[in-house]
Amino acid sequence: MAEDRPLLAVLIDADNVPAKHAQAILKEVSSIGEPALRRVYGDWSAESLNGWSKVIPQLGLVARQETANTKQKNASDIGLVIDAMDILHTRRFDGFVIVSSDSDFTALANRLREDGLNVIGIGERKTPDSLRNVCNRFILIENLSAEERTTEAAQNLRDAQVLFLEAMDKIDSDDDWYHLGGVGSMILAAHPDFDPRTYGHKKLSSLAHAIKAVETKKTGNHLMIRRV
Repeated sequence: MAEDRPLLAVLIDADNVPAKHAQAILKEVSSIGEPALRRVYGDWSAESLNGWSKVIPQLGLVARQETANTKQKNASDIGLVIDAMDILHTRRFDGFVIVSSDSDFTALANRLREDGLNVIGIGERKTPDSLRNVCNRFILIENLSAEERTTEAAQNLRDAQVLFLEAMDKIDSDDDWYHLGGVGSMILAAHPDFDPRTYGHKKLSSLAHAIKAVETKKTGNHLMIRRV
């Protein structure tokens, strides 16, 4: 049911997000909840933002003009933050999606979480840890497009293995078998930017099968894992 989907306010920092990723970003957000509010912020007189001109009407985005009156002062950041606080006080939304690779939004994400709202961050791999870790979940733009994925993903399985083993160490088990879903939740709680796609796999189950340090078995509808 549509009414069961969380209502999300999507705020996009056009200065830090290439327009070519906009469609993939909105598709990803729609898989999480209902992107009822969709605003994108920038100084539209800037030539660097020309790519957004076609994307904005195609995706039903609302463009907010933020003119920088002084060079090197980011008016878009300020406008986005002011809007976010106004939206917060309406109490209409279940969560926020902040689309930016700019660590300046770290304080905003922290403030929204303090009010009990779910905060999802979406940004490029260059996004500092300060913003990634303050979000409930952080999604890498590079994981949303097949063109952006490289063979590096497949080479990162050792990193994924470390995350799996660390999570299993934190969970009590009577027989050394762990619910994969519980392990995934534990990893995500410690690493908000965790995503199987970073390691070349679409699903957590596929990633688990690829990690040589664990074995899997099916118990009913649950996939279980344990150390080899």
